[in-house]
Amino acid sequence: MSEPEGPRDDPKPSAQPRPDPDADAQPRSRPVQGPSASPVPPGPETPEAPPAPSPPSTSPGHQQLTDQPGGPADPPGAAPATGRPTGARPATPAAKPTRGSVRTIHYDLSYLVSNAERGPKGAFVLLHDLPGGAFVWQNVMPTLAATGRAVYAFDLLGYGNSDHPWPADETIWGHADALAPALAELGLTEIILVGFGVGGGTAQVLATRLARHVPAALVLVNTYAYSYAHAADWPMTQMTQRQDPDAPRHVTTERALADLRATLPTGAVNAKFLAGSTLDAYVNEWNSDLGRECLFQHIRQMVPNYTLAVASDLKRLDYPVLIVWGERDEVTPLTLGRRLANDIPGSTLSMVPNAGHLILDDASDAVAKLLADFASTLPR
Repeated sequence: MSEPEGPRDDPKPSAQPRPDPDADAQPRSRPVQGPSASPVPPGPETPEAPPAPSPPSTSPGHQQLTDQPGGPADPPGAAPATGRPTGARPATPAAKPTRGSVRTIHYDLSYLVSNAERGPKGAFVLLHDLPGGAFVWQNVMPTLAATGRAVYAFDLLGYGNSDHPWPADETIWGHADALAPALAELGLTEIILVGFGVGGGTAQVLATRLARHVPAALVLVNTYAYSYAHAADWPMTQMTQRQDPDAPRHVTTERALADLRATLPTGAVNAKFLAGSTLDAYVNEWNSDLGRECLFQHIRQMVPNYTLAVASDLKRLDYPVLIVWGERDEVTPLTLGRRLANDIPGSTLSMVPNAGHLILDDASDAVAKLLADFASTLPR
């Protein structure tokens, strides 16, 4: 990977408090939808002249966070004031998720957890896409918690309530490198590892290289794979041009967020579910100079180097693998899902009708049922 150059004369981006999408989003309704079974660019670069991000906590290990002004809020599902309610319908009432933090290498990673008292063995571990955060799983978590397993949904490094280092390695390998010690610190073993989009690429690296003895099962949802690292015009337009290290210096924060706000809904079939405060949860995190730099850092590091590095290793996975795909996904095409299903021995491809790339917004109930049914086939 290339080293950052010396500082420029440009002013440093100013860090502003990050909004908590768990607290901002509002209720929405959706129909229940049933599933039907069924050349490498250079490595990532980093921007110059990093600002001084907010210092991470120095306390090691796991700590519970309390709701304080400006701090992380509890997720939705219990108190109406705390965000989006769940669309999925658990068989039994699930305890309200709580927010926790775990120290990993030099950073703090934040997560939502349900059923922590069930123990770390056999837990669901959920990884999100770009853009996103742990909040994207909120409509899925109650159904998963009703299976009796613990459920952990992480904010990846540089997202949500996790630390936002800049510059940093936030490729899928960098995310896996931060998550592997976090999983160990939390004592998570024999997990059901679930990755969506960028989180799916991260899950591939964890499952084959950096934490290969931790999962007992793997689920890939609308994932990037092989040499396909991003769409041409999603989640922003002109993605290749935006990977230029100087790109964030040629656009204002307002224009960048306007592009993101206009382009992001094209990844959903039912765009009405991706409006208002729900769309705000995806967009508002980047609403600062530092936020813009972090967003472009994520985009710049969407490269195929590491999905290619582990592609052949997927054929050696010897535990259950479920591949979930939106039938109308135009961001990560279904051909990727079919190829993965063909390459991974014993894997199952399940396609969700009337769902695009933003499958957790289009059809969270269908995804939740697929995951819960898959977990029911696994030993405890």
